Amino acid sequence: MTEGSIVAKLVAFSVPLIISSILQLLFNAADIVVVGRFAGDNSLAAVGSTSSLINMLVNLFTGLATGTTVVAANYFGARDKTNLHDTVHTSMVVSVFSGLILTVIGIFGAKQILLMMGSPEEVLPLAQLYLKVYFGGITASMIYNFGSALLRAKGDTQRPLVILLVAGVINVILNLIFVIVFKMDVAGVALATVFSQGFAAVIVCVILVHENDDFHLNPAELKINRTIFFRIVRIGVPAGVQGILFSFSNVIIQSSVNSFGSIVVAGNSAASNIEGFVWTSMNGLSQGTMTFAGQNLGAGKTERIRKLPFVSQLMVIVEGLVLGNLVVLFSPTLLSLYTVNPDVIAEGVIRIKMVCTLYCLCGMMDCMANMIRGIGHSVLPMIVTIFGACGLRLLWIFTGFRYVERFHSITSLLATYPVSWFVTWSVLVVCFVVIYKKEFSGAAQK
Repeated sequence: MTEGSIVAKLVAFSVPLIISSILQLLFNAADIVVVGRFAGDNSLAAVGSTSSLINMLVNLFTGLATGTTVVAANYFGARDKTNLHDTVHTSMVVSVFSGLILTVIGIFGAKQILLMMGSPEEVLPLAQLYLKVYFGGITASMIYNFGSALLRAKGDTQRPLVILLVAGVINVILNLIFVIVFKMDVAGVALATVFSQGFAAVIVCVILVHENDDFHLNPAELKINRTIFFRIVRIGVPAGVQGILFSFSNVIIQSSVNSFGSIVVAGNSAASNIEGFVWTSMNGLSQGTMTFAGQNLGAGKTERIRKLPFVSQLMVIVEGLVLGNLVVLFSPTLLSLYTVNPDVIAEGVIRIKMVCTLYCLCGMMDCMANMIRGIGHSVLPMIVTIFGACGLRLLWIFTGFRYVERFHSITSLLATYPVSWFVTWSVLVVCFVVIYKKEFSGAAQK
């Protein structure tokens, strides 16, 4: 990414990553479609309503995977073989410990967190069961996420795509077998996800072991390099905390959605899953901007970083507007894949219209945050996002939405998404301009 057309590099990197992310999202989509069609609306609500909770618990550690990408990309751009080698081995050790910690939290804390979220009584036992099985196998997911983060650091998004393509097929087949044949309900879809993620983890490890460059993984050399670990933490923890607080605000929103009953919960669960395909497409481009910034920072090519905001913002605006409004246009048809209940579909359409029409704002916000993160500033986008996105949402939920009767509606609640995206993006643009002028403008002129 340090040479050639910026647009071409971003497209070549992002398209396989977008497809990979969509396939990963299909894990949860397959769960929701299968239970919605073959197990009923309560099972649909149980699986769908846990997504914000899962994201909240997992985000800290996927933030560390983000730190891995940035650190490895910097060393790769700088051709620093020794530190790159240590980054690979440190990251894979961290992935295992991350998974084990999540297993303990997910299994022993699931019920209490669901109760705090106000999950409907008829949904709670199924949601709790799904979470326990899901988190029982979360270590495999962490290993895959860190392994693929290392491959992305050098621009390789093709092999993770192939891995997830096969894993996605495995997941869908096992979903159908466990739910339709063995009648395992939500436990079946969770178990199918665990098995498919286990496959992905094994294959990404095999790839790294057989690499013949500085990304080679030698199991005998697995250990934590403290200096690199703390560098990963310095970049990854703010990204993870941002993700946690973002997800926390979504958990609060989900709790508010829960107050409208199981039909609204089911409709929002299906709609949220559909939205995820648009978001993950924009996020692929966002991840590309972060890797691009990281590699060019390591190579000292700051002029390419200066051009990045203009190119990536235009690309994500077009992508978000087109994909988001296509989803709005076909929302009833898409929702009918998840459920045949017309009331659930109607609730899903409301959410999709509120969120997806201007979903490009979310992509613009994420791209700006990842550009700043890619040039080594991870705390700043975390702070901006906490106050600009999470803070605004929570402020509205605990004031106007809760205490003004005419604002206590699902549309009023969902309106917090586009408003918070725009405010956060605006502040991030200013932050990037200030950082670039302060740190790189002199070097770019030379």
